[in-house]
Amino acid sequence: MDKKLDITKHPCFNSEVKGTYGRIHLPVAPKCNIQCNYCNRKYDCVNESRPGVTSAVLSPKQAITYMEDVLKKEPRITTVGIAGPGDPMANPAETLTTLRLIRKNWPDMLLCLATNGLAIMPYIDDLAEIGISHVTLTINAIDPNLVKLFYAWVRHEKVVYRGIQAAEVLLEQQFAAIRKLKELGAIVKVNTIIVPGINDNHAAELAVTMAEMGVDLLNCMPMYPSPDTAFENIPEPSAAMINTIRKEAGRYIPQMLHCTRCRADAVGLLGQDRSLEFHSCLVGNSRLKPANEDRERPFVAVASMEGALVNQHLGKAEHLLIYKRVNGTYELVEERKTPEPGTGGKRWFDLASLLKDCKAVVVSAVGETPQTILEEEGVRVIEMYGLIEDALDIAFSGKEARGFQKRKVSCTAKQCQGAGAGCG
Repeated sequence: MDKKLDITKHPCFNSEVKGTYGRIHLPVAPKCNIQCNYCNRKYDCVNESRPGVTSAVLSPKQAITYMEDVLKKEPRITTVGIAGPGDPMANPAETLTTLRLIRKNWPDMLLCLATNGLAIMPYIDDLAEIGISHVTLTINAIDPNLVKLFYAWVRHEKVVYRGIQAAEVLLEQQFAAIRKLKELGAIVKVNTIIVPGINDNHAAELAVTMAEMGVDLLNCMPMYPSPDTAFENIPEPSAAMINTIRKEAGRYIPQMLHCTRCRADAVGLLGQDRSLEFHSCLVGNSRLKPANEDRERPFVAVASMEGALVNQHLGKAEHLLIYKRVNGTYELVEERKTPEPGTGGKRWFDLASLLKDCKAVVVSAVGETPQTILEEEGVRVIEMYGLIEDALDIAFSGKEARGFQKRKVSCTAKQCQGAGAGCG
Protein backbone atom coordinates (compact mmCIF):
# COMPACT_ATOMS: atom_id res chain seq x y z
CA MET A 1 0.00 0.00 0.00
CA ASP A 2 1.04 3.68 -0.09
CA LYS A 3 3.87 4.06 2.43
CA LYS A 4 4.20 7.83 1.90
CA LEU A 5 1.06 8.64 3.86
CA ASP A 6 1.16 9.45 7.57
CA ILE A 7 -0.84 6.47 8.78
CA THR A 8 -0.70 7.66 12.39
CA LYS A 9 -3.53 10.12 11.61
CA HIS A 10 -6.26 7.47 11.41
CA PRO A 11 -8.41 8.03 14.53
CA CYS A 12 -9.95 4.55 14.49
CA PHE A 13 -6.60 2.78 14.43
CA ASN A 14 -4.75 5.23 16.68
CA SER A 15 -6.58 6.22 19.88
CA GLU A 16 -4.01 8.92 20.63
CA VAL A 17 -5.27 11.10 17.77
CA LYS A 18 -9.02 10.49 18.12
CA GLY A 19 -9.50 13.99 19.53
CA THR A 20 -7.28 15.65 16.94
CA TYR A 21 -8.11 14.09 13.58
CA GLY A 22 -11.49 13.14 12.16
CA ARG A 23 -12.97 10.73 9.66
CA ILE A 24 -15.81 10.74 7.19
CA HIS A 25 -17.74 7.75 5.91
CA LEU A 26 -19.13 8.16 2.41
CA PRO A 27 -22.36 6.11 2.00
CA VAL A 28 -21.98 4.97 -1.60
CA ALA A 29 -22.45 1.20 -1.15
CA PRO A 30 -26.11 0.21 -0.63
CA LYS A 31 -26.01 -3.45 -1.68
CA CYS A 32 -24.93 -6.26 0.62
CA ASN A 33 -23.94 -9.86 -0.09
CA ILE A 34 -24.78 -11.36 3.30
CA GLN A 35 -27.73 -11.14 5.67
CA CYS A 36 -26.52 -10.80 9.25
CA ASN A 37 -28.92 -11.92 11.94
CA TYR A 38 -28.27 -8.73 13.92
CA CYS A 39 -28.53 -6.24 11.07
CA ASN A 40 -31.52 -4.30 9.79
CA ARG A 41 -30.51 -1.39 7.58
CA LYS A 42 -34.07 -0.20 6.91
CA TYR A 43 -34.20 1.88 10.07
CA ASP A 44 -32.60 5.29 10.22
CA CYS A 45 -32.64 7.96 12.86
CA VAL A 46 -30.05 10.72 12.93
CA ASN A 47 -29.92 10.36 16.72
CA GLU A 48 -28.51 6.83 16.66
CA SER A 49 -25.04 5.56 15.90
CA ARG A 50 -24.65 2.02 14.66
CA PRO A 51 -23.16 0.37 11.58
CA GLY A 52 -25.41 0.13 8.55
CA VAL A 53 -27.35 3.33 9.25
CA THR A 54 -27.30 6.23 6.82
CA SER A 55 -29.65 9.06 5.94
CA ALA A 56 -28.84 8.91 2.23
CA VAL A 57 -26.98 6.94 -0.40
CA LEU A 58 -24.72 8.95 -2.69
CA SER A 59 -23.27 8.35 -6.12
CA PRO A 60 -19.47 8.73 -6.40
CA LYS A 61 -19.82 12.22 -7.89
CA GLN A 62 -22.28 13.23 -5.19
CA ALA A 63 -19.87 11.91 -2.56
CA ILE A 64 -17.17 14.28 -3.85
CA THR A 65 -19.55 17.23 -3.67
CA TYR A 66 -20.53 16.24 -0.15
CA MET A 67 -16.86 15.89 0.78
CA GLU A 68 -16.17 19.43 -0.44
CA ASP A 69 -19.02 20.78 1.69
CA VAL A 70 -17.88 18.91 4.80
CA LEU A 71 -14.23 19.99 4.55
CA LYS A 72 -15.28 23.65 4.52
CA LYS A 73 -16.75 23.17 8.01
CA GLU A 74 -14.55 20.36 9.36
CA PRO A 75 -10.96 20.68 8.06
CA ARG A 76 -9.66 18.16 10.63
CA ILE A 77 -10.80 15.24 8.46
CA THR A 78 -7.77 13.09 7.64
CA THR A 79 -9.45 9.79 6.81
CA VAL A 80 -12.07 8.86 4.23
CA GLY A 81 -13.77 5.52 4.65
CA ILE A 82 -16.47 3.51 2.94
CA ALA A 83 -18.43 1.33 5.33
CA GLY A 84 -21.79 0.83 3.71
CA PRO A 85 -24.64 1.03 4.32
CA GLY A 86 -24.20 -2.35 2.61
CA ASP A 87 -20.81 -3.86 1.88
CA PRO A 88 -18.29 -1.82 -0.13
CA MET A 89 -17.15 -4.76 -2.24
CA ALA A 90 -20.70 -5.81 -3.05
CA ASN A 91 -20.69 -2.41 -4.80
CA PRO A 92 -17.22 -2.51 -6.40
CA ALA A 93 -17.81 0.03 -9.15
CA GLU A 94 -19.19 2.68 -6.79
CA THR A 95 -16.57 1.99 -4.13
CA LEU A 96 -13.53 2.01 -6.40
CA THR A 97 -14.71 5.05 -8.35
CA THR A 98 -15.29 7.00 -5.15
CA LEU A 99 -11.90 6.06 -3.73
CA ARG A 100 -10.13 7.01 -6.96
CA LEU A 101 -11.89 10.39 -6.99
CA ILE A 102 -10.91 11.05 -3.38
CA ARG A 103 -7.29 10.11 -4.10
CA LYS A 104 -7.27 12.43 -7.13
CA ASN A 105 -8.82 15.40 -5.32
CA TRP A 106 -7.24 14.93 -1.87
CA PRO A 107 -4.02 12.95 -2.39
CA ASP A 108 -2.97 13.18 1.27
CA MET A 109 -6.15 11.63 2.66
CA LEU A 110 -5.96 8.23 4.30
CA LEU A 111 -8.33 5.82 2.59
CA CYS A 112 -9.96 2.87 4.27
CA LEU A 113 -12.92 0.57 3.97
CA ALA A 114 -14.85 -1.77 6.22
CA THR A 115 -16.05 -5.01 4.66
CA ASN A 116 -17.26 -8.47 5.54
CA GLY A 117 -14.43 -9.76 3.36
CA LEU A 118 -16.58 -12.00 1.18
CA ALA A 119 -15.97 -10.22 -2.13
CA ILE A 120 -12.79 -8.23 -1.60
CA MET A 121 -10.28 -10.70 -3.09
CA PRO A 122 -10.80 -9.80 -6.79
CA TYR A 123 -10.26 -6.10 -5.99
CA ILE A 124 -7.33 -6.09 -3.56
CA ASP A 125 -4.84 -5.21 -6.30
CA ASP A 126 -7.08 -2.29 -7.31
CA LEU A 127 -7.24 -1.14 -3.70
CA ALA A 128 -3.47 -1.35 -3.43
CA GLU A 129 -3.06 0.68 -6.63
CA ILE A 130 -5.38 3.37 -5.27
CA GLY A 131 -3.43 3.45 -2.02
CA ILE A 132 -5.83 2.03 0.56
CA SER A 133 -3.86 1.90 3.80
CA HIS A 134 -6.41 0.54 6.29
CA VAL A 135 -8.94 -2.27 5.90
CA THR A 136 -11.40 -3.57 8.49
CA LEU A 137 -13.03 -6.99 8.18
CA THR A 138 -15.92 -8.21 10.30
CA ILE A 139 -15.13 -11.73 11.51
CA ASN A 140 -17.43 -12.91 14.27
CA ALA A 141 -15.99 -16.40 14.75
CA ILE A 142 -13.51 -18.83 13.21
CA ASP A 143 -15.52 -21.98 13.98
CA PRO A 144 -17.98 -22.64 11.10
CA ASN A 145 -20.50 -24.02 13.59
CA LEU A 146 -20.58 -20.62 15.29
CA VAL A 147 -20.28 -18.58 12.10
CA LYS A 148 -23.40 -20.18 10.65
CA LEU A 149 -25.45 -18.82 13.55
CA PHE A 150 -24.70 -15.24 12.52
CA TYR A 151 -26.04 -15.28 8.95
CA ALA A 152 -29.35 -16.08 7.29
CA TRP A 153 -27.56 -16.40 3.97
CA VAL A 154 -24.32 -15.58 2.17
CA ARG A 155 -24.17 -14.76 -1.55
CA HIS A 156 -20.89 -15.50 -3.30
CA GLU A 157 -20.48 -15.31 -7.07
CA LYS A 158 -24.29 -15.27 -7.54
CA VAL A 159 -24.81 -18.43 -5.49
CA VAL A 160 -26.73 -18.16 -2.21
CA TYR A 161 -25.41 -20.34 0.62
CA ARG A 162 -26.95 -21.11 3.99
CA GLY A 163 -25.91 -22.87 7.17
CA ILE A 164 -22.51 -24.52 7.38
CA GLN A 165 -21.83 -24.01 3.66
CA ALA A 166 -22.32 -20.26 4.07
CA ALA A 167 -19.94 -20.24 7.03
CA GLU A 168 -17.22 -22.17 5.20
CA VAL A 169 -17.42 -20.01 2.08
CA LEU A 170 -17.28 -16.81 4.13
CA LEU A 171 -14.34 -17.92 6.27
CA GLU A 172 -12.37 -19.10 3.24
CA GLN A 173 -12.71 -15.72 1.57
CA GLN A 174 -12.00 -13.77 4.76
CA PHE A 175 -8.81 -15.68 5.54
CA ALA A 176 -7.58 -15.37 1.96
CA ALA A 177 -8.25 -11.62 2.06
CA ILE A 178 -6.29 -11.13 5.28
CA ARG A 179 -3.29 -12.99 3.88
CA LYS A 180 -3.20 -10.98 0.68
CA LEU A 181 -3.82 -7.65 2.38
CA LYS A 182 -0.92 -8.27 4.76
CA GLU A 183 1.31 -9.34 1.87
CA LEU A 184 0.63 -5.96 0.27
CA GLY A 185 1.34 -4.05 3.46
CA ALA A 186 -2.15 -2.99 4.51
CA ILE A 187 -3.01 -2.31 8.14
CA VAL A 188 -5.79 -4.76 8.97
CA LYS A 189 -8.32 -4.50 11.79
CA VAL A 190 -10.90 -7.16 12.59
CA ASN A 191 -14.28 -6.28 14.07
CA THR A 192 -15.95 -9.03 16.10
CA ILE A 193 -19.57 -8.52 17.07
CA ILE A 194 -20.06 -10.05 20.52
CA VAL A 195 -23.42 -11.79 20.90
CA PRO A 196 -24.15 -13.27 24.34
CA GLY A 197 -24.65 -17.01 24.23
CA ILE A 198 -23.08 -17.39 20.80
CA ASN A 199 -19.49 -16.13 20.61
CA ASP A 200 -18.86 -14.54 24.00
CA ASN A 201 -16.62 -17.47 24.98
CA HIS A 202 -14.88 -17.60 21.61
CA ALA A 203 -12.93 -14.34 21.53
CA ALA A 204 -9.62 -15.71 22.82
CA GLU A 205 -9.55 -18.48 20.20
CA LEU A 206 -10.37 -15.97 17.48
CA ALA A 207 -7.71 -13.57 18.80
CA VAL A 208 -5.01 -16.23 18.63
CA THR A 209 -5.83 -17.01 15.00
CA MET A 210 -5.99 -13.36 13.99
CA ALA A 211 -2.63 -12.69 15.63
CA GLU A 212 -1.07 -15.64 13.81
CA MET A 213 -2.34 -14.22 10.51
CA GLY A 214 -0.77 -10.83 11.18
CA VAL A 215 -3.91 -8.83 11.95
CA ASP A 216 -2.91 -5.54 13.56
CA LEU A 217 -5.91 -4.74 15.74
CA LEU A 218 -8.99 -6.52 17.11
CA ASN A 219 -12.20 -4.66 17.94
CA CYS A 220 -14.58 -6.68 20.12
CA MET A 221 -17.84 -4.78 19.68
CA PRO A 222 -21.08 -5.28 21.63
CA MET A 223 -24.02 -6.24 19.43
CA TYR A 224 -26.64 -3.54 19.03
CA PRO A 225 -30.05 -5.28 19.13
CA SER A 226 -32.12 -4.19 16.12
CA PRO A 227 -35.85 -4.83 15.64
CA ASP A 228 -37.09 -7.29 13.03
CA THR A 229 -33.88 -9.34 13.16
CA ALA A 230 -33.24 -12.88 14.33
CA PHE A 231 -31.23 -11.53 17.27
CA GLU A 232 -33.63 -8.76 18.30
CA ASN A 233 -34.47 -10.47 21.62
CA ILE A 234 -30.87 -11.19 22.59
CA PRO A 235 -29.78 -8.56 25.14
CA GLU A 236 -26.90 -6.24 24.40
CA PRO A 237 -23.69 -7.43 26.09
CA SER A 238 -22.91 -5.65 29.33
CA ALA A 239 -19.90 -3.39 29.67
CA ALA A 240 -18.44 -5.85 32.16
CA MET A 241 -18.72 -8.72 29.65
CA ILE A 242 -17.05 -6.69 26.89
CA ASN A 243 -14.25 -5.55 29.19
CA THR A 244 -13.56 -9.15 30.24
CA ILE A 245 -13.54 -10.32 26.62
CA ARG A 246 -11.22 -7.52 25.53
CA LYS A 247 -8.84 -8.23 28.39
CA GLU A 248 -8.68 -11.92 27.50
CA ALA A 249 -8.29 -11.31 23.77
CA GLY A 250 -5.74 -8.60 24.50
CA ARG A 251 -3.30 -11.20 25.71
CA TYR A 252 -2.79 -12.17 22.06
CA ILE A 253 -3.52 -9.13 19.92
CA PRO A 254 -3.84 -5.34 20.49
CA GLN A 255 -7.40 -4.21 21.20
CA MET A 256 -9.38 -1.24 19.94
CA LEU A 257 -11.00 0.25 23.04
CA HIS A 258 -12.44 3.49 21.68
CA CYS A 259 -14.90 2.28 19.04
CA THR A 260 -18.12 4.30 18.75
CA ARG A 261 -19.98 1.89 16.43
CA CYS A 262 -20.05 4.46 13.66
CA ARG A 263 -22.84 5.05 11.18
CA ALA A 264 -22.25 4.54 7.46
CA ASP A 265 -22.42 8.33 7.11
CA ALA A 266 -20.39 9.21 10.21
CA VAL A 267 -18.41 12.44 10.09
CA GLY A 268 -16.20 14.33 12.54
CA LEU A 269 -14.08 13.30 15.50
CA LEU A 270 -14.69 9.99 17.24
CA GLY A 271 -16.84 10.69 20.25
CA GLN A 272 -17.87 14.03 18.74
CA ASP A 273 -19.71 12.80 15.67
CA ARG A 274 -21.31 15.56 13.60
CA SER A 275 -23.68 13.42 11.52
CA LEU A 276 -26.67 15.34 12.87
CA GLU A 277 -25.06 18.70 12.08
CA PHE A 278 -24.19 17.63 8.52
CA HIS A 279 -27.53 15.88 7.95
CA SER A 280 -28.82 18.73 5.80
CA CYS A 281 -25.64 18.66 3.70
CA LEU A 282 -26.22 14.97 3.06
CA VAL A 283 -29.96 14.89 2.31
CA GLY A 284 -31.07 18.47 1.77
CA ASN A 285 -28.37 19.90 -0.47
CA SER A 286 -29.70 20.67 -3.94
CA ARG A 287 -26.22 20.01 -5.34
CA LEU A 288 -26.65 16.35 -4.36
CA LYS A 289 -30.02 15.71 -5.98
CA PRO A 290 -29.82 12.58 -8.13
CA ALA A 291 -30.61 12.45 -11.81
CA ASN A 292 -34.23 11.88 -12.79
CA GLU A 293 -34.86 8.30 -11.70
CA ASP A 294 -37.94 8.04 -13.93
CA ARG A 295 -35.67 8.07 -16.97
CA GLU A 296 -33.76 5.06 -15.68
CA ARG A 297 -36.68 3.15 -14.10
CA PRO A 298 -39.90 4.37 -15.75
CA PHE A 299 -42.03 1.31 -14.95
CA VAL A 300 -43.79 -0.40 -12.04
CA ALA A 301 -44.48 -4.15 -11.87
CA VAL A 302 -47.65 -5.55 -10.30
CA ALA A 303 -48.56 -9.06 -9.16
CA SER A 304 -52.21 -9.65 -9.99
CA MET A 305 -54.31 -12.70 -10.76
CA GLU A 306 -56.92 -10.97 -12.92
CA GLY A 307 -55.54 -7.53 -13.75
CA ALA A 308 -57.72 -5.44 -11.45
CA LEU A 309 -56.38 -6.03 -7.96
CA VAL A 310 -53.02 -6.44 -6.30
CA ASN A 311 -53.75 -9.89 -4.89
CA GLN A 312 -50.87 -12.26 -5.58
CA HIS A 313 -47.89 -13.42 -3.54
CA LEU A 314 -44.65 -12.71 -5.38
CA GLY A 315 -43.47 -16.30 -4.99
CA LYS A 316 -46.59 -17.59 -6.74
CA ALA A 317 -46.68 -15.03 -9.55
CA GLU A 318 -45.96 -16.63 -12.93
CA HIS A 319 -46.03 -13.24 -14.60
CA LEU A 320 -46.02 -9.56 -13.64
CA LEU A 321 -47.94 -6.69 -15.21
CA ILE A 322 -45.71 -3.79 -16.25
CA TYR A 323 -47.15 -0.25 -16.15
CA LYS A 324 -45.91 3.20 -17.05
CA ARG A 325 -47.36 6.62 -16.27
CA VAL A 326 -48.40 8.74 -19.24
CA ASN A 327 -49.86 12.23 -18.69
CA GLY A 328 -51.19 11.37 -15.26
CA THR A 329 -52.76 8.05 -16.25
CA TYR A 330 -51.41 4.51 -16.20
CA GLU A 331 -50.82 2.37 -19.25
CA LEU A 332 -50.25 -1.39 -19.27
CA VAL A 333 -47.09 -1.93 -21.29
CA GLU A 334 -46.64 -5.70 -21.20
CA GLU A 335 -46.70 -8.90 -19.19
CA ARG A 336 -43.37 -10.39 -18.13
CA LYS A 337 -42.96 -14.03 -17.23
CA THR A 338 -41.15 -14.46 -13.92
CA PRO A 339 -38.18 -16.82 -13.52
CA GLU A 340 -39.00 -20.43 -12.79
CA PRO A 341 -38.99 -21.47 -9.11
CA GLY A 342 -36.57 -24.01 -7.74
CA THR A 343 -33.31 -22.10 -8.09
CA GLY A 344 -33.19 -20.59 -4.60
CA GLY A 345 -31.83 -17.08 -4.31
CA LYS A 346 -30.79 -17.07 -7.97
CA ARG A 347 -34.47 -16.78 -8.90
CA TRP A 348 -34.70 -13.40 -7.18
CA PHE A 349 -31.48 -12.07 -8.69
CA ASP A 350 -32.83 -13.10 -12.08
CA LEU A 351 -36.08 -11.31 -11.28
CA ALA A 352 -34.19 -8.20 -10.23
CA SER A 353 -32.43 -8.25 -13.59
CA LEU A 354 -35.79 -8.70 -15.32
CA LEU A 355 -37.11 -5.65 -13.45
CA LYS A 356 -34.04 -3.44 -13.88
CA ASP A 357 -36.23 -0.79 -15.57
CA CYS A 358 -38.87 -0.89 -12.79
CA LYS A 359 -38.77 1.44 -9.81
CA ALA A 360 -41.02 -0.88 -7.77
CA VAL A 361 -42.90 -4.15 -7.68
CA VAL A 362 -46.27 -4.29 -5.90
CA VAL A 363 -47.39 -7.60 -4.38
CA SER A 364 -49.90 -8.85 -1.82
CA ALA A 365 -47.17 -10.68 0.11
CA VAL A 366 -43.45 -11.40 -0.18
CA GLY A 367 -40.81 -13.45 1.61
CA GLU A 368 -37.85 -11.92 3.42
CA THR A 369 -35.20 -13.22 1.01
CA PRO A 370 -36.78 -11.94 -2.25
CA GLN A 371 -37.61 -8.61 -0.63
CA THR A 372 -34.04 -8.17 0.58
CA ILE A 373 -32.50 -9.13 -2.75
CA LEU A 374 -34.84 -7.02 -4.87
CA GLU A 375 -34.37 -3.94 -2.71
CA GLU A 376 -30.60 -4.44 -2.70
CA GLU A 377 -30.79 -4.45 -6.49
CA GLY A 378 -32.74 -1.19 -6.54
CA VAL A 379 -36.33 -2.44 -6.89
CA ARG A 380 -38.63 -1.16 -4.15
CA VAL A 381 -41.00 -3.85 -2.86
CA ILE A 382 -44.48 -2.62 -1.86
CA GLU A 383 -46.61 -5.11 0.04
CA MET A 384 -50.33 -4.26 -0.06
CA TYR A 385 -53.75 -5.40 -1.18
CA GLY A 386 -56.14 -3.29 -3.21
CA LEU A 387 -56.88 -1.75 -6.59
CA ILE A 388 -54.00 -1.66 -9.04
CA GLU A 389 -54.65 2.03 -9.73
CA ASP A 390 -54.23 2.84 -6.02
CA ALA A 391 -51.05 0.77 -5.95
CA LEU A 392 -49.65 2.65 -8.94
CA ASP A 393 -50.43 5.99 -7.28
CA ILE A 394 -48.33 4.87 -4.33
CA ALA A 395 -45.51 3.35 -6.37
CA PHE A 396 -45.03 6.24 -8.76
CA SER A 397 -45.31 8.89 -6.02
CA GLY A 398 -42.83 7.13 -3.73
CA LYS A 399 -45.24 7.34 -0.80
CA GLU A 400 -45.87 4.62 1.76
CA ALA A 401 -48.93 2.41 1.35
CA ARG A 402 -50.52 3.53 4.60
CA GLY A 403 -53.56 1.48 5.45
CA PHE A 404 -52.36 -1.32 3.20
CA GLN A 405 -48.68 -1.80 3.85
CA LYS A 406 -47.41 -3.28 7.08
CA ARG A 407 -46.26 -0.52 9.36
CA LYS A 408 -42.69 -0.64 10.61
CA VAL A 409 -41.01 1.24 13.43
CA SER A 410 -38.72 3.85 11.91
CA CYS A 411 -36.27 4.46 14.73
CA THR A 412 -34.28 2.21 17.05
CA ALA A 413 -32.47 4.85 19.03
CA LYS A 414 -33.09 4.51 22.74
CA GLN A 415 -35.06 7.45 24.13
CA CYS A 416 -34.95 9.23 20.78
CA GLN A 417 -36.45 12.71 21.10
CA GLY A 418 -36.53 13.39 17.38
CA ALA A 419 -34.51 15.88 15.40
CA GLY A 420 -36.97 17.29 12.94
CA ALA A 421 -35.47 15.06 10.26
CA GLY A 422 -38.59 13.11 9.43
CA CYS A 423 -37.34 9.87 10.94
CA GLY A 424 -40.28 9.43 13.33
